[in-house]
Amino acid sequence: MSTVKTSVPKASIISDFKEITKMRLSISVVFSALAGYLLGAIEVDVYTLVLLAFGGYFMVGASNAYNQIIEKDLDALMDRTKNRPVPAGRMSKQSAFIIATIFTILGITVLYIINERTAMYGAISIFLYTCVYTPLKTKTPLAVFVGAIPGAIPFMLGWVAARNDFGIEPGTLFALQFFWQFPHFWAIGWFLFEDYEKGGFYMLPTRKRDKGTAVQTIMYTIWTILISIVPVFGVTGDLKLSMVAAVIVFVLGLVMLYYAFELFKKRTAKAAKQLMLSSVSYITLLQIVYVVDKFIR
Repeated sequence: MSTVKTSVPKASIISDFKEITKMRLSISVVFSALAGYLLGAIEVDVYTLVLLAFGGYFMVGASNAYNQIIEKDLDALMDRTKNRPVPAGRMSKQSAFIIATIFTILGITVLYIINERTAMYGAISIFLYTCVYTPLKTKTPLAVFVGAIPGAIPFMLGWVAARNDFGIEPGTLFALQFFWQFPHFWAIGWFLFEDYEKGGFYMLPTRKRDKGTAVQTIMYTIWTILISIVPVFGVTGDLKLSMVAAVIVFVLGLVMLYYAFELFKKRTAKAAKQLMLSSVSYITLLQIVYVVDKFIR
């Protein structure tokens, strides 16, 4: 008599691991942290870079895993999230919790090896994302404001990892990424409005895809552009920007602003998606310009 053994394919396990930690998002966050480190480093230390990369990934991966545990039932209602491992039943909440806990411990420990401040801000990020932002998403559009805080920490976290200090420089990096997140997430909230509605999430500031939301998107885009060129005036300590780099960053901002105005004019899901894509390109290219400018200036 034979027995049939079933097992989960390795490809599925790897795929679910990527999904529970939101690998692409986590990598983009690590990129921001590394950019911040390179901006703050007086001498680049590869060992610290590696620690920051792993610690940053663990930190974001833990936050995403906790988020998916808490929102399991709501994720099951939305098309874009229903196939995630927990709501789809491929991974138990207990397994996800173990992953999240291990990642939390590893993340804070690895960041602590760099310095205490880096570990502290990493812990604050996990706490705010999991315990404040996630529960607020079904309560108020102000959740985006709260979520923008942990979302803005990685860029400045890199500087803190390099200098073990918080001042005007990491504060500026924090402010830049903080304001950038509003047009970015409102664009996502706009073109995924119906799907978010199924889960009871209201991410737009007016709870509607209306003129008010579009106007606020433009305003926060302008604030982002203004903050991005502040370092060229020499008022942000060791965080500096050449005139050429400032012009490039300003032009990148104008491209994003163009799509924000397109959203105001058309108010369509397509226009919102274009704004979202332009915002991703903007923040990535801005960080590259900042870093390259530092090393060739």
